[in-house]
Amino acid sequence: MKNFLAKLLVIVALFVVIRPVSANVSLVVLGDSLSAGYGMAQSESWVGVLQQRWAEKYPDITLINASISGDTTQGALNRLAGVIERHQPDAVFVELGGNDGLRGFNPATIANNLEQIITQLQQQDAKVALSQVRIPPNYGPRYNDMFSSLFSQVAEKKEVPLIPFFMEQIIVDENLMQGDGIHPNREAQPLIADIMEPHLLQLIEEQVR
Repeated sequence: MKNFLAKLLVIVALFVVIRPVSANVSLVVLGDSLSAGYGMAQSESWVGVLQQRWAEKYPDITLINASISGDTTQGALNRLAGVIERHQPDAVFVELGGNDGLRGFNPATIANNLEQIITQLQQQDAKVALSQVRIPPNYGPRYNDMFSSLFSQVAEKKEVPLIPFFMEQIIVDENLMQGDGIHPNREAQPLIADIMEPHLLQLIEEQVR
């Protein structure tokens, strides 16, 4: 009887520890104001739109918005351990760097912060995708070229997919932008969700098979 109970406890423990790949996939969006929904409720952001959409379509996927308006790569790096501990992500979409660029931070520092973020996530066996980010040409072509190219360099070095910057399809239409010319408005959020949905689903494709 004791042997039977011992074996039963081992089997139960294995079911708890070894989670089927098709269940309860946690996907975190780690970004700044472009993903946090600047100027609106977070539920109205493009991530919020996908959360509502996926609640019915993909109930086994937990989509978490860990984006903070104004966040920099250093700020996200500082809070990353807490995000990992709280959400235990299977996958993370990293959309960061815009605020660094707008403040004229050294591209090498931005790249190093992104590399550290990705490394820490990969050490937790999380799949990672990195967003390309672009900024207005305020700092001249040299800085803009260095800034834009750092994302592909980081993605190649860390062997993660580089996702095209979703704002490139939005910013060309002033009707989709807020008055500051930087942030997308409410009308743009479902469009961004449409742009990002296939990329995010591809990121977690192996886990949801």
